[in-house]
Amino acid sequence: MENETQNSEQSPEQTQNIEQQPNVVTYDEFNRLDLRIAQIVEAERVAKSKKLIKLQINLGDVLGERQIVAGIGKQYTPEELIGRKIVVVANLKPAKLMDLESKGMLLAASNEEHTFLTLIGVDPLTPIGVKVS
Repeated sequence: MENETQNSEQSPEQTQNIEQQPNVVTYDEFNRLDLRIAQIVEAERVAKSKKLIKLQINLGDVLGERQIVAGIGKQYTPEELIGRKIVVVANLKPAKLMDLESKGMLLAASNEEHTFLTLIGVDPLTPIGVKVS
């Protein structure tokens, strides 16, 4: 246990490096995000867009189904997305993209140039609707 405590402590230099990063958030700010596991039940390309895909996702019994629109169409086809489990920001203010309402945002990893993008992986056994913390 003592080693765990020692390893988790940060040196003053490490703390200063974190504080100098752009857009540093507090724990309370992070905790306001409602990150949930969702399953994609429908997916289709958005007309007149090369990268937007309209997704119907299931967030479980409490939050139900909803639509999100994601810019992942260059990396994924709608067919390979159906059934996939993803991480979603469930309490994001709805937005309109190409006249489609998006009620959430999926999480993906990408490089700064956006030439690489991948969905955040989820263990297939993880139940939908559970909170990510």
